[in-house]
Amino acid sequence: MAAASALFLAGTALGGAPVWGQAAPKLAVKPPADTSSQPAAAPLPGSGTIRSIGVSGAQRLEADTVRSYVKLRAGEPYTRESLDQALKDLYATELFADVQIAGADTGNLIIQVRENPVVNRIVLEGNKRLKEDKIRPEIKLSPRQIFTRSKARADVARIIQLYQRQGRYAATVEPKMVQLDQNRVDIVFEISEGAKSKVRRINIIGNKEFSDGRLRGEMATKQTGLTKIFSSGTSYDPDRMSYDQQKMRQFYLTQGYADFRVVSAVAELTPDKRNFIITYVVEEGKRYKFGNINVESDIHDLKPEVAKAFVKAQDGAWYNAKLVEDTVDAINETAGLLGYAFADVRPDFDRDPEKLTMSVTFRIAESPRVYVERVDINGNTITRDKVVRREFRLAEGDAFNGFRVKRSRDRIQSLGYFQDKLEIEQKQGSAPDKVILEANVEEKSTGELQVSAGYSSLERFIVNLSVTQRNFMGKGQELRASADWSRYSKSVSVGFTEPYVFDKNIAVGGDIFRRDYNSFNYINDNERNTTYQQTTTGFQLRAGVPLTEYWSLALRYGLSYDQVTLDRNSFYLNGECSPLLAGRYLCDSIGNRFTSSVGYSLAYDNLDNRIRPTRGNRLLFSQDFAGVGGDVRYLRTTASAKKYFNIGSGFIFSTSVEGGYIKGIGQQVRLIDRFQLGEPQIRGFNIRGVGPRVIRKPYDISDPANPVLVADRQQYTDDALGGNAYYLGRLELELPLGNGARELGLRPSIFADAGAVFNVRKPQLLDNCAGSSATNPCTGTFIPVRDNAGNPLYLEADGTYVTVPTATTTAVGNTITPFREEYFGNTPKPRLSVGIGVNWNSPFGPLRIDLAKALLKSPGDNTKLFSFNVGTQF
Repeated sequence: MAAASALFLAGTALGGAPVWGQAAPKLAVKPPADTSSQPAAAPLPGSGTIRSIGVSGAQRLEADTVRSYVKLRAGEPYTRESLDQALKDLYATELFADVQIAGADTGNLIIQVRENPVVNRIVLEGNKRLKEDKIRPEIKLSPRQIFTRSKARADVARIIQLYQRQGRYAATVEPKMVQLDQNRVDIVFEISEGAKSKVRRINIIGNKEFSDGRLRGEMATKQTGLTKIFSSGTSYDPDRMSYDQQKMRQFYLTQGYADFRVVSAVAELTPDKRNFIITYVVEEGKRYKFGNINVESDIHDLKPEVAKAFVKAQDGAWYNAKLVEDTVDAINETAGLLGYAFADVRPDFDRDPEKLTMSVTFRIAESPRVYVERVDINGNTITRDKVVRREFRLAEGDAFNGFRVKRSRDRIQSLGYFQDKLEIEQKQGSAPDKVILEANVEEKSTGELQVSAGYSSLERFIVNLSVTQRNFMGKGQELRASADWSRYSKSVSVGFTEPYVFDKNIAVGGDIFRRDYNSFNYINDNERNTTYQQTTTGFQLRAGVPLTEYWSLALRYGLSYDQVTLDRNSFYLNGECSPLLAGRYLCDSIGNRFTSSVGYSLAYDNLDNRIRPTRGNRLLFSQDFAGVGGDVRYLRTTASAKKYFNIGSGFIFSTSVEGGYIKGIGQQVRLIDRFQLGEPQIRGFNIRGVGPRVIRKPYDISDPANPVLVADRQQYTDDALGGNAYYLGRLELELPLGNGARELGLRPSIFADAGAVFNVRKPQLLDNCAGSSATNPCTGTFIPVRDNAGNPLYLEADGTYVTVPTATTTAVGNTITPFREEYFGNTPKPRLSVGIGVNWNSPFGPLRIDLAKALLKSPGDNTKLFSFNVGTQF
């Protein structure tokens, strides 16, 4: 900054009205160009004749240019008034900081000027909440321009306006001018941003039927408080205040108060400029009921008696303006199905203030059938037009159909490439019977590079790395790669999907994967033992084709190589898997096998949005046959059905059922191929906590003649076996919350889960203390160490091993604590749990919390009350 001293130029120093919200600083510059504040000049003579006009003090401007701004001419007479007007004209150019006219007593006039400086640069100081790229485009002053006070004053007001739009009404701007050589200046705007002005209180006067809290709940503006810490609705916004008045009126109109009005709405800024107090004065008026409701139709294909079936209101019910709007929408949709894109449905109201009734006649004006003239797509800068067009259910030349327009919107929205609330506008075409469909899309990011870490109640610490592009090169292709690691599982996969091969409605794709999985049993909620390890490497190819608008068929082929092993140190004896240590069911599962399978899926899907549906159905039937080569043979069949209901007021109800059966072909179904059930499929139970299982219970052999089973479940070993059949059902109701909670990303729900997994052959069980008595005490099972020939080994006194015992030898081996295996859970009886959960898009990442209580369970089931999963991106 130049060494020249800074001169203050704030709002009031620049002439005109003071800027609201600022104190006027001291004036340290020449007076402004406003004629109301021009400098005092020496008295001028009353009249005379101009002999000559000279100019002094001009640096950048030519003398002739200065003379051209005034109406004075040599040889012409002048008066005091004409000289005053010349001063005004020169100040009006905003080129001069000071102007005087000398020589009026002799007629040899000298126009003495001091030019306004040239702006060298604009400096912003103190702006943190608003970056320079938001402020500079709004500033009129710029480098190499002539400085004028009016521009500086306007810039101050504009900057303050920008901060007020951010809710910062305490913001102040102090402009300073730093003099440089060659009549140049630096303009510095010193900004004090201040805190956001919050809405401290919302007062409502005149309401009798509804409380202040009930009406405030309808508003977008919220009062400050602990529960609104993260809400943006607590900042004052005049546009939001106007919106709140409309919301109040809409609310009263839905409750029958047709005469409701907002008398006044006032927002008062507290003296410290940190808070606003908003006061509404309202008149509720009387409450009305519906009178006679009629329908008149001029459309030949839409009879009044048919249209009346879509009327939502009933005679005698409380008046509700929302029902009138819904009726108009329903009739318009019906007319759209018949090909009338621009059906004119107008409700005529007949109000009776004495009887307090509102009669409504819905008049359907005649309109022509229309055809699609053109389909326009706007806003797609990355996604190719054909990706969007192929989702349209209407093409140029087709007869208009409102249902197909709605279906097209749902399909485009389900792509996941565009922002929510996409609408397809219907515009008048080149003729009355033609319509233009215009899809205005707003693209969102479809590429994701995510590195996340989290903690799961199932797998403890989790790390995930994934790269996904759901709209690769704008062609609608999906390319993905991921790697996951946790204490009990590791996986990597790469996949690709092309939804339209050669621009035909055929989808193909494939995946390559490797998964390492450690199965475990629960000792208690905080400790688990690994039982078997499974490594699967393979790939899958798939193809899909639509059969109708809602039905589709998918085909697939998969090849995988499974390696199932047990820890040799824990479960092997003499080089072989020991049923005594592991159980026969685990020993039978180990080995390496190829699985080669083909399958198909038949699906019906009319969901309004596949990402977050609110209405519609989805049915799925699948079968997979393993045995096209390979070592494993089975037929797996599954089916599922889901239905979503938008029951209004933000409530979304969903119901789903599913089930499956797997049949071994010439062999038993492997443990790793069976169905498993538990968290997260059926909440209220631990992972794999439902269904057939073997629980190994240790004996207390303090009295070997009378051993007793230990009662502490934390000492049990619990292995889930899975089942060859299962079923699962779920009811869930998503609950709406207020605006503040929705802004936080909270989506709570209540649910009920029911299901079972069953139908597996009972395994061979062990009981080390069966038949124990005084003569046959239970002291544990001794497992001898054997040589290569299978002979038990004995230890001689000199430290050598022999296979034939003598009086001085000792058997070599280990004694296993006695136990008894018990078989539970192989029953189709339903398990039932109810609970409440919440999804939260928290600042730390997505969080899901469930609190579920198991109401129905079977012996051996492993229940769990609380579960959560949270992750964060970094």
